[in-house]
Order: sequence, then structure tokens, then C-alpha cells
Amino acid sequence: MAATAGSRPRVADIVTPIFFYLQRPLRLICEYKREYLRPDLLAGLTVSVVLLPQAIAFAIIAELPPQMGLYTAVVGGIVAALWGFNNQTINGPTNAMSLLVAASLAGIVAGGTPEFAIAAGLMTVMAGLFQLVMGLARLGVLVNFVSYSVIVGFASGAGILIGINQIAPLLRLSFPSSNLLQTVQGIALNFSLAHLPTAAIGLGTMALLLFMRRFFSRLPAPLISLVLASLVVFALQLDDRGVAVIGQLPAGLPPLAPLPLLNLELIGRLSAGALAVGAIGLVQTVAISRSLAAQSGQRLDSNQGFVGQGIANIASGFLSGYVVAASFSATAVNYKAGAKTPVSAILASLFVLVAMLLLAPLAAYLPRAALSAVLIVTAYGMVDRAEIGRIWRGARGDAIIMVVTLLSTMLLAIEFAVLTGILLSFALYIMRTSVPRVHAVIPDADFRHFAYRPDREPCPQLGIIDIMGDLYFGAVNHVEESILTIAAQHPEQRYLILRMNHVNHIDFSGIHMLEGIVRTYRERGGDVFLVRVEHRVRRMMGSTSFDEHLGLDHFPSEDGVISHLFHHVLDPAICIYECPLRVFKECQNLPKHTEAGPIPKTADLLSANIPEIAPRDLWHRLHAPETRPEHRPTVIDVREPREYRRGHIPEATLIPLVKILTEGVSLPEDTPIVLVCRGGRRSRRAAYTLQQNGRRNVAILQGGMVAWEAAGLLEAVEL
Repeated sequence: MAATAGSRPRVADIVTPIFFYLQRPLRLICEYKREYLRPDLLAGLTVSVVLLPQAIAFAIIAELPPQMGLYTAVVGGIVAALWGFNNQTINGPTNAMSLLVAASLAGIVAGGTPEFAIAAGLMTVMAGLFQLVMGLARLGVLVNFVSYSVIVGFASGAGILIGINQIAPLLRLSFPSSNLLQTVQGIALNFSLAHLPTAAIGLGTMALLLFMRRFFSRLPAPLISLVLASLVVFALQLDDRGVAVIGQLPAGLPPLAPLPLLNLELIGRLSAGALAVGAIGLVQTVAISRSLAAQSGQRLDSNQGFVGQGIANIASGFLSGYVVAASFSATAVNYKAGAKTPVSAILASLFVLVAMLLLAPLAAYLPRAALSAVLIVTAYGMVDRAEIGRIWRGARGDAIIMVVTLLSTMLLAIEFAVLTGILLSFALYIMRTSVPRVHAVIPDADFRHFAYRPDREPCPQLGIIDIMGDLYFGAVNHVEESILTIAAQHPEQRYLILRMNHVNHIDFSGIHMLEGIVRTYRERGGDVFLVRVEHRVRRMMGSTSFDEHLGLDHFPSEDGVISHLFHHVLDPAICIYECPLRVFKECQNLPKHTEAGPIPKTADLLSANIPEIAPRDLWHRLHAPETRPEHRPTVIDVREPREYRRGHIPEATLIPLVKILTEGVSLPEDTPIVLVCRGGRRSRRAAYTLQQNGRRNVAILQGGMVAWEAAGLLEAVEL
């Protein structure tokens, strides 16, 4: 049972979700079926062929030893599969995250040194702890607020940056560079100094890659290209002629890294980069997994994904690896190869481990230029021109986020670029939720739904406004200003219906705003009604006593609210004599006498002294034996003929209001006059008109025929 509101959380409420997320491997084993083994085995073998060269190449991007990429693919891949949340996602080193690691460590530790590798491992553990805490705290929902445009912009910017940065090792150029502009300038100034054998190996590898992708797309082009490049270097002994090679890799299991866990000064300097690495790693992993789940139909738990990424990064950091995240290319290969469960990812990592142990000596002839060629081709694929085009043609906010993130990635510190994109996503979300659409709506042509129809005139008495968003502190000013603007555009509208079906949350600022709206309409002599109020919103209104302030009868059903207001609240005299429109279904058969000219206004009626007589008092005066004939009032029904025929006071004479207003009537001078209509509004206007013409013995039936009927006087009653 969950802790009740206002009570302290129990230990079980905290421990239970932790136990649930951490027992993922046990659930994976218990739910595994024998028929999954063959497709998972084949998929794992296929992925390992792609993962092996990628792991080495991506470590080069991060300015780390090649074996760290392999350790990351092995440790991170296995742990992320055991505790992750998607059946086909492959985790390991990625090009974008490698670039982010290198940029985050630049200026803190010298690149290419043992200290640089140790700092990368420590930052990985810090990012993993951040991700793990996020998952255990069940904050996976936060990733929903990071725009997909951040991923597209960052990946595209990283692809351009990776491609340009790899031109120098492709040609064996050497020059100082700290940013993109210096790199481009250095390449242009030193291009003539390119090492021809190195350039030949690099450009030849690139040409072979592109050829195989074009004509032999099913073959593992990166692995084959790197093997052939290594054979060429070995056969021609190009390493003795200045072609840089990777060198022999250590043939062993991932060792425990000597991380300086108590170096608080270093931890402080790495914290910003760890936050950026952890955040973008989560966003990238969730984006890839969700894209895949849309095809496979799998339901995802973002919190489980956060936990899996956190544990994987912690394990990778401690076992000589670096940052782990989902890989675009490896995940696609795994899914297309028919993987059924995370076991395929585990097998892929184990195959990489076996290959590393058996083939480590052969890496001594792996040319650095060949890896650069692979990275340049891979980086070109990171620039998703189709997605960029779709975002550019779509919402302006998403396009701005994408462009800013892309340019920031290329021109600024990478970690700052990532955080800028994430902050822009939050800013866009806040902007969109703080300015919800507030539309004045009217019934559609079939009178079945309300629609935004700015080309149609609204009812002059009743406004209907649709609020298309939550009423929280960030949005209430915009909503209030929008409602008051609509009210100012239609000052004659004294009544308002607020449609609340799109309001899922309201805070006290929203309650206070609604109180102000109600006060505004009541001060102009009208009122406010709320329809389709969501249960949680209504509960908040009850806890703050707003529902009592508004009136419990002011939450009518939307299906009957127009009919109720039309017959009991709106002024029928305005409908008949002033309004030429037929906005509502109830207006369609209503007689219109707009040619009658101006009729008394509400303000004039409120200031006039017009006596009222209660229904039973009028009945007494009409039927009591002791009432003298000259004292019996003359009852004039000022409604329309069709209303009169449906039911009227037997002694009443029909004289519609339009005749009183336009033609004048001859009434007995010495007899009291009682005017009757449905609710009292038309009779009040008739009485005011007669008073202006000199008649003083005029009264109206209090509440009209509605009150007469409610008193049971349509039929004879015993007193």
C-alpha cells in the first residue's frame, strides 16, 4: 500500500522499487525461452563483427587507448543488457559520446596520458551514479522533456566535428588545434605536408568502405576494410615508412582501474562534464530505444533504462572502460538480424571479448589512417539530413533547438552545447505550457460539438471559452489576459462558460485566477459556469472552497448547459429584439424582431422602481371572493404567441412585447396591470416602457411563468 498523502514514506516504499529494478537479470533468466537462443546467437555474432572495429575507432575519438573501447563494449554491453529496458538495444562506446568525453576532459587532464584515461573512467563512474540515482528515484519521466531535436542537432554537429577532426590523422598532419576553426585553418595551411603513404592507406580504406556499402551492403565493410588495410601495412612494411599504427593490444580480461575516488578536487572539476555525459547518454539511449520500440511494440520503462545505464557506466568505469550509451548503428544491425532478447547483446559482447583475446597481436599493424577513414564515413552517416529537413519544416521551436545545439556542438565546448540544448528543450516546454491556447468557441453547423470559428459572430449574451492547457502558476497570467481580452472584445457578454476538459492540473494560482474571472463577470451583472472539469481539478477546487464560491450548481453537464442557460439565465428580450444571430440550436426557431428598434437596456431596468407580485399573491387577487372587481388586476402576457399557446394564466391577455415597444397599447387607466413573461426579463422591459409612457400602476409577476408553474398554479390548488 502506498503512503498516504501527507504521511512519511515507509522504508518499504523506498526499498521495493529499488529491488524491482535491480532484479532485472533474474526476470530475464526466468522469462527466457529456448526458441530465442538461435536468433539471439546469430544476431549477437553479427553485431560483434560491427562492434569490434567501432569500439577501437570510438576510443580513438575519445583520445583513449584502443583497448578501453573494447573493454567498454564488453563490460558496458553485458551489464546494460542485464539491467536495461529494451530487448534489442546494443550499448557500448559511441562516436558522439566519445567526442563528448574528449571535449569534457580537455583542459583538465592532458590527452593521451594515463591520467587522461583514469579521469575518463572516474567521470564515467560519476555519470553512472547520476543515472542510477535518477532511475531509482523514478525520475525517468524527465527525459520526456528533452526534445528529440537536441539528439539530432548534437549527433549532426558531432558528426561534422568528428569528420573534420579525423582529416589530420588521415593525412598524418600535425598542428596545434583547440577548436573547429583552428582545425580547419590547420588543415588548409598544412595540406601540402600530407604523408603520401598514410594518405594512400586512409583514402584507399575510405574508397573500399564506400564501394562495399554501395555494392555489398550485407558484408561487414568496416571490419573487412581494417583487416585489408592491416595486411597492406604488414606486406609493404609501411609502418617502417612512417605510417602510424595502433600497436599491439593487451590480451586479457578488463582490469580493475585505479580510480582516485577520494580526489575531491578532480571530482569537482569533472562534475560538469559528468552531468553532461550522463544526461545526453540517457537521452540518446531512450531516444534509440523508443524508436526501436515503436517498431517492435515493446513497452518501455524509462526508470529501468536509467538504472541499467547507471550500473553499466559504473561497472565500465571501474573495469577500465569509459562511457556507455546506446549505439545507433549496432542497435539497427541487432534488430535487423532478428534478435529477440537482451541475450543477443550479451553474446555480442562475449564474441568481442573472444576476438580481443585471440586477435590482439594482429592490431600491431592496424593503421591509424584506416581508423580515421572508418570514422569519417561513420561521421557522415551521423548527419541525418532527412530528419534535419523534417524538423526544419516542422515546428519553429524544434528547429531553433536543433540549429542552436548543432552550432554549439561545432563551435563551443561540447558539454556546454549539450546542456544548452537540454535547457532549450525545457525552455520550449515551459513556453508552450505557459501560453496554452485560449479560444472562444461556438457550436458547429450540426450543433454537436464546439469549434473555434473566428469567422462567425458569437452570442451577444453568452461567451464560451476553451482552455487548452493546465492552469499552473506559469500559465495563469496568459490565460487570464486571454479571457479578459475576449471579454473586452465583447463587453455585452455577461455570461461565460469555461470548457475545462483540457485542464489536467490546477494549482492555487489557477484557483486565484478563476476567482478573478468570476468576480469580473459578476461585477458586470453576469456569471461564470464551468463544464467538463476533470476529477483532480474539481478536487482541488473543493479543497480550496472555490466550488462553494462559484456555486455548486455552476458545474453543469456540457450536454445541457446551453439549454439551461437559454431558458433560465439569458435574456430572451435580447435574443428576440436585439440579436439577429442564431448561434445555438435553441435559437433556430426563436422569433426575431430586431426591426422593433432599441429596447430598454439592463442598466436602465436595474435603476427603475418596478413593483413585483409573487405568484400566489397574484392568484389570490385574481380568485379570492373578497377581492372587489375593480381591484382585480389586468394580466398581460408579453411573450410570443407560440409560448402563450403552450401554457398561460387563464385570465391573461396576450400582447407581445414587440407591440408594446413599437405600436403602443390601450390599457385601462384605473385598473392595476400585471405583466407576465417566462422569467421576468421581458415583462420588466414592458413595465419600464409603460412607466416611461406615464403608467404608474404597473407590476410584474415575480419569476414569471417559471415561478407560476413551480408554485403549482397552472392547475387549481386548494389554499
